[in-house]
Amino acid sequence: MTEQDTTEHEQAGRISNAGKPNRTPDAAGQGRVSDATSVSGESATNAPAESSQIENIPEEEVSTEHPREPDAFSRRYVKKLRDENARYRQRAKQADDYAHRLHTALTAATGRLADPTDLEFDPDHLEDQDALTEALDDLLARKPHLAARRPHGSIGQGAQPHDPSSVDLAGLLRAGAGG
Repeated sequence: MTEQDTTEHEQAGRISNAGKPNRTPDAAGQGRVSDATSVSGESATNAPAESSQIENIPEEEVSTEHPREPDAFSRRYVKKLRDENARYRQRAKQADDYAHRLHTALTAATGRLADPTDLEFDPDHLEDQDALTEALDDLLARKPHLAARRPHGSIGQGAQPHDPSSVDLAGLLRAGAGG
């Protein structure tokens, strides 16, 4: 390892330890903690002992553990708040369900779609009829196969009005039987 490599390694160590306190034991066995560094990058523990930045702190006082804080609110109060919040969430979900059902009903009332759920939910459609109409127009322009189909004219099914000029098979059989 060359001298230049050693210097770079030492500088990297100083940079990685930047902001971390330096701890060195003193003659009394107590640790001195300092996070100050000199201009040259060396730690302040190498500086003279009369430096105002060096503190004598016993090892017991330098602890990363925090004592357990007491509960800020009683359990009963927290449970009450949680129950209240649960009721509000249920009401919001129910309101969303009602909004979706209303959107489907408004879309079905137009009669323009075979399946009214084909139009995606948008809260603006509930408040503005023109927005609903524009959305339907746009959807049907892009996907005309979604339009409701209504048969026009007679399709030959269902109850037909009796027309006397039409042929009656039972009448022909009676006439042929001589009756």
